[in-house]
Amino acid sequence: MDLRKLHPGLSVSGQIKPADLSAIKEAGFRTIICNRPDQEEPGQPTYAEIEKTAKSLGLETVYQPITPGVISMQDVEDFASNCARQPAPVLAYCRTGARSETLWSMVKQ
Repeated sequence: MDLRKLHPGLSVSGQIKPADLSAIKEAGFRTIICNRPDQEEPGQPTYAEIEKTAKSLGLETVYQPITPGVISMQDVEDFASNCARQPAPVLAYCRTGARSETLWSMVKQ
């Protein structure tokens, strides 16, 4: 897991697995935002799998899937809202972390 801190309250990562969530919680994260659509790639964990384990650990979760290369202004506004209203620090993830990072850079523009 490659965590990249973009802001004191936000880091991004590539795809996480349910087994990563204990370490994510131990690192102090309180919310997970999934920016990856389910079934984007064979074998990836579904949001439901991530959510189930996260909830069992007391982590908040948000499903905001973003299609690669198609980020709308509504997506940017929703991401900003999700980051603002969920308990921080937040970890947002997608396949490589690039979509989540792009969303944040668009929020900051």
